[in-house]
Amino acid sequence: MITIFDWFGLNLPIYERYGLIKQAGFEGVMIWWSDENGKADYRLQPQYARSAGLIIENMHTPFEDINNIWLDNLEGEALAANMIRCVEDCSLFEIPCMIMHVSKSDNPPPFNKLGLDRFKRIVEGGERLGVNIAVENTRKTEYLSFVLNGIDSKRIGFCYDSGHHNCHTPKDDLLSMFGSKLMALHLHDNDGSDDQHLLPFDGTCQWSNVMKQINDAGYKGPVALEVNNRGYEHLTPEELLRICFKRAKQLKELMNL
Repeated sequence: MITIFDWFGLNLPIYERYGLIKQAGFEGVMIWWSDENGKADYRLQPQYARSAGLIIENMHTPFEDINNIWLDNLEGEALAANMIRCVEDCSLFEIPCMIMHVSKSDNPPPFNKLGLDRFKRIVEGGERLGVNIAVENTRKTEYLSFVLNGIDSKRIGFCYDSGHHNCHTPKDDLLSMFGSKLMALHLHDNDGSDDQHLLPFDGTCQWSNVMKQINDAGYKGPVALEVNNRGYEHLTPEELLRICFKRAKQLKELMNL
């Protein structure tokens, strides 16, 4: 299966967006679960996606305030409660998995037992309702390791982000470290200097090696793109999505080497 993050850089109505994604050949979408960025109709996304014939692979939760999860404050408690509500929404809208970040920026608060206990409460919600929680690599591999190794549950796993890996932690062998816990993919490219969300093969990611490692990890889920149109503004939405699908097929073919 090939999927794509439903916001690919163009401000289109969601019903139009999903029609174009389906028309390009994609079988499913990943969605953003928040009213941030003016997305007041975000709770309608499942209905529109399914009406277009798309499955919903997962939802991405807000992360702007994620560092509060490690702090002994009311904001940290509110954040954990909101993540638990997202788990409940996954169950309500029949979305099998939600994506979380574990830290933000180069200088997050130190990881600690308080934050881990909050993650445990979120995962317990997943266990109760049959929802997976996939935590994503960002700038600090040690936070990811602390959470994944600190919680004993089949409901928590790893969301591998190729772009974050290439520009933030290229020396860390993330797929060897966490491949056995792989639950989801965010595949995109960059030149190593910043998180650019380029189409695969337009940057410096070593795709043959990346996809081989994903395959060797036993991953059987969708090949999922998380790209946007920066640098591709000359393309129409239809053209951009058609190229995206072609690149995703190339990645899928690399997994069968």
